[in-house]
Amino acid sequence: EKKGSTTADVFGNELHRYSIADGIRDKNVLGFDPDKVLTFDEREMRTAVALEQARAYDVKEAVSNSEKSKIYYKYMDAKQVPMAGYYDNSGNYIKGIEDYMLKNGQYHTEEHQKMVVKDIVDNWLTISHNYKFHGMFATSSIPEAMEYYRRFKKDAPQLKVAALFDPSIDNNGTGIDKEKALVEIISDYYTSYKQKFTIPTFQKLKKDIQHRLAHKRPYERIENTPNEQIDLLIVVDQMLTGYDSKWVNVLYLDKMMRYESIIQAFSRTNRLFGPEKPFGTIKYYRAPYTMEKNITDAVKLYSGDKPLGMFVEKLKANLENMNAVFTQIDNLFSQAGIRDFSKLPDDVAEKKQFAKLFNEFNRYLEAAKVQGFCWDKLEYQVDDNGKTIKVMVIINETTYKILVLRYKELFSGGGGGGGTDNPYDLQGHLTTINTDEIDADYMNSRFEKFQKALVSGNPEDIQTAKDELHKTFATLSQEEQKFANIFLHDIDTGDVNVESGKTLRDYINQYMSSAKNDQIHKLSSALGLDEQMLRDMMAIRIDEANINEYGRLDSLKDTVNIDKAKAYFEAVEGKKIPVPKVNIKVDNLLREFILSGGIDISAKP
Repeated sequence: EKKGSTTADVFGNELHRYSIADGIRDKNVLGFDPDKVLTFDEREMRTAVALEQARAYDVKEAVSNSEKSKIYYKYMDAKQVPMAGYYDNSGNYIKGIEDYMLKNGQYHTEEHQKMVVKDIVDNWLTISHNYKFHGMFATSSIPEAMEYYRRFKKDAPQLKVAALFDPSIDNNGTGIDKEKALVEIISDYYTSYKQKFTIPTFQKLKKDIQHRLAHKRPYERIENTPNEQIDLLIVVDQMLTGYDSKWVNVLYLDKMMRYESIIQAFSRTNRLFGPEKPFGTIKYYRAPYTMEKNITDAVKLYSGDKPLGMFVEKLKANLENMNAVFTQIDNLFSQAGIRDFSKLPDDVAEKKQFAKLFNEFNRYLEAAKVQGFCWDKLEYQVDDNGKTIKVMVIINETTYKILVLRYKELFSGGGGGGGTDNPYDLQGHLTTINTDEIDADYMNSRFEKFQKALVSGNPEDIQTAKDELHKTFATLSQEEQKFANIFLHDIDTGDVNVESGKTLRDYINQYMSSAKNDQIHKLSSALGLDEQMLRDMMAIRIDEANINEYGRLDSLKDTVNIDKAKAYFEAVEGKKIPVPKVNIKVDNLLREFILSGGIDISAKP
């Protein structure tokens, strides 16, 4: 209701309602993860208000006087005076502890602001995904916006902070020299981004900020130049409605809001992006219990009283879901007879189930990371309906990265990246997770133990150490496991002597390099092509998009001896092949060989 009228009064009865909750459930926008942050201890707040209302200097004075004691204990009792105010059945407003805090200006203090800045800075790397995403910070007034702006410049210079508010010059009662504040903002913006604006052209500055935050022209690729980005934008009312950027993933609030203002402000964070942005993060600091109540009221009104799905699961639920899904993955591999995750199950249906479960696990993991989970810590104290309980994560980072390796192998084992013949539901972003080094120190310690057992010559010790070493092979890719096992077989047969100072990884790389050299030599001989040119191409990072960059693949094909190539393919296929088809087969084979990092052509059908 606004000025005595509602939407229905102006436009008539609604024909259909599609609420924000519907949009979230339909995955057209993201859900929200609102989190209240207390900058003052709850008991200290309650005590301060109780002493003030009892007109007592300290607790001793309050409890020693019968009249003062009665008032003091009333305000110390959460049932009589809750943190947030409320309306009783008669429509009378009953003040809460935070109403007194607001009235007394406790949220305007330096202590409060320092705590807000500390919370933002302490959690910035996690929430922003290492400065990838941007945030907005709404304050209650222009003077407070400038106080925060200057505090961030002083206490957190690593953050690139900008500020926006109404540029009209009116210093009456604002508490600051607004013109000087605008000049400071404009000057800092020029220093940071070399964009020159003035107070009369402040709207152009606003547009430049909007485009930077949204990565829109001329800033479409600004994610590649971090120094050109804005990390945090401080506002009062600007851009809290009608502004869209999928690169904004967090809203900080140090102001009181109600109803549509809450929903509009929250919605600055809920544009779809990808797995790294599972939801819009909201953190509110001013009178947090009262804001929590206001949020509940707003959601009830603007979701059609059907808020299910608007708010995402909290850390407790995400950690418990990670445990539950990992247990299913563990059971899947165990039932397939693979207890150490060293390889994928053979059955296609089981691989499909693993892909499905691992994708589900990663959705919970990404959400938990934003909420504070990290692999260095597996035990968490979390809130459970007002009680603090302990949740222990049952999977560690090494096991997770082993599962990532197995997941990556789905892409190369008939589960490639797309197409109608793709039997698995694969998420390409997971292949970017670095699994080059997984608990290498532990594997090397087992290898050293195996070396000592070999020197001792005790068959039982050798077998025990070998079994322990084999268990670490799950941390290797399938190709690396193959060469690790060949190496151990060569030790057994006496074909290789273990050298002091060399790690198992050194031997694996040595065997793989030797095999690659052999593969390159075999292919070069079979096709009569320039072997050094092929080696040069194999030594650089090449993908489907750039394989013929600068005509390098065409140049390599020009060195092929067509007669040799024809003889090779005819021997493989057992039939005559015309030259035009030979050229096609040469192109296909070279592409497969280079993109896959080498193949054993002797094993080809």
